[in-house]
Amino acid sequence: MPADPLQAHVVKDFKHGSPLVSCRFDPLGKYVFAGAQDNKVIRWNLGDGKATEFFAHDSWVRGLAFAKTKDGDKDILQVITGGYDGRVIVWNADAEKPEPLRKIDAHAGWVRALAVLPDQAHVVSCGNDNKVKLWRIADGALVREYVGHESHVYNVTLHPDGKQLVSGDLKANLIHWDLDSGKQLRTFKAASLHKYDEGFWADIGGYRELAFSPDGKSLAGCGITNVSNAFAGIGNAAVAEFNWAEGKEVVVHLAKAPVQGNGWGLVWHPQNVLVGLSGGGGGGWLYFFKPGEKNEFHLFKLPGHARDLAMSPDTMLLATAGANGQLVLTKLGPKG
Repeated sequence: MPADPLQAHVVKDFKHGSPLVSCRFDPLGKYVFAGAQDNKVIRWNLGDGKATEFFAHDSWVRGLAFAKTKDGDKDILQVITGGYDGRVIVWNADAEKPEPLRKIDAHAGWVRALAVLPDQAHVVSCGNDNKVKLWRIADGALVREYVGHESHVYNVTLHPDGKQLVSGDLKANLIHWDLDSGKQLRTFKAASLHKYDEGFWADIGGYRELAFSPDGKSLAGCGITNVSNAFAGIGNAAVAEFNWAEGKEVVVHLAKAPVQGNGWGLVWHPQNVLVGLSGGGGGGWLYFFKPGEKNEFHLFKLPGHARDLAMSPDTMLLATAGANGQLVLTKLGPKG
């Protein structure tokens, strides 16, 4: 059954006693994970709703990613977490009593995002030290640094071909990297996703999420635009869409009705639909855009302000991490 955004509805929610800041489904669709402001990562079993806590970070966890490995003939799923404490931690995703398998002191500053390479043996991280780094998962060894950003690196992702790397920073700059050598291939940006507020002497903006289209021909990044107050984060959620081959901005997607919030999450549905998450003073909203078209063709109001978005492996469920501690599952299809 194909997904149908027009029939989106909440099917389940999980509650935690602290605001959530991140969420991801595991690749098999057995669990949904979330990072919380009490420095814990929570794993919910989608079948029975059982919650299991992963606790080793000294900070919020924004980065979540997964890698498969083997122990003899046994397949092992690992969850990798990146925290604002600068650490990357590797865990057994299925553990009944989770303990870190290894800890990596990865960045001098917040770890913002993670991306696992197709070989399942390496993970890329980015952080507030303006660097992007490549690590070997098995032993936590640093393989390569990608140096070129001049401000905090907010997100990093891989092209669908698994051979190209792109990272985006606070000032809305994007760098396309040669994955193997660490050399910059080109730079481009979405100017509308960054502002320097002279009243507060502060930069606001950056990419809260980056996502390639399934065919790899387009790249999108979400954040905040039309900022009137950097200190309070007052502005509108936006999604900048680029032609990847040319590195040119195609359109900036905006809501028909301006709602105060930030673009906290973004997924590119394989039915060629961009789904963006807005969260902030205007509440939580899911926006559904067609590539190349400025405004949404559908929107869906969430129970509350949310700060991350993930899509299930079967592409029928969207998870949102709520500032009220609620992990909400929204189905893209009919009820029942």
